[in-house]
Amino acid sequence: MLLSRLQEFIGGIYDVRVAHDVCDFLVTDRARLPRAAQGGRADEELIVADGGGELAMSLYLDPQLLGRLTQADPLARLHAGNVADWLTALEGVSHFLYLAWNAAHDKPVSLLELEMQAEVDKYVASYWLLRRQAPGHFPAELPHLLFARTRVAESLAGGRRALYEEASRYAEKFCRRLERMLVRARHGGEGCCASSEVLTQLRRFYRLTNARKRSLIESGG
Repeated sequence: MLLSRLQEFIGGIYDVRVAHDVCDFLVTDRARLPRAAQGGRADEELIVADGGGELAMSLYLDPQLLGRLTQADPLARLHAGNVADWLTALEGVSHFLYLAWNAAHDKPVSLLELEMQAEVDKYVASYWLLRRQAPGHFPAELPHLLFARTRVAESLAGGRRALYEEASRYAEKFCRRLERMLVRARHGGEGCCASSEVLTQLRRFYRLTNARKRSLIESGG
């Protein structure tokens, strides 16, 4: 299934694996979610419960969105017609993978950290995919698409608009630095996707705590 392949795709970039497949946690019928989440309107939502020291998760994705992605598989060809659905599904898989990986390592995850990593993953995974599908094209349009054009819908933010905007600001600063590194790697003839330096930076970033991630971004280091 697309979501399993997407989990493998993201995990391969960061060199992370978890014991579970995202599809085993997928819910496409809101009536099956906890009562408090049944009235939600978002196409993607990660439901998390911590009871008795055990973490329980469900990933809701709109069934029509999944149907559209089945008809226009972005892993085969990402284009203007499926990019919005791709980013929504990618965000859900990013949330699942990051939370599951940190839980397996007994590391707490804040909502800001979860959202910031998802925004970074949108850039990184989209860059990797576009470069794989069109090696001759450098997707310089990505930061504008992901950060300049994106707005947080108040109706979907649930009173957390400031948090989502903060996560986006941090992610944009980090991704702009990544972009500069990727441009240098391209001019240096280092493959179609990224240099080893970029991969090292990404894998290090993924494993940092929330505080250390923000400190790294703010310092520009």
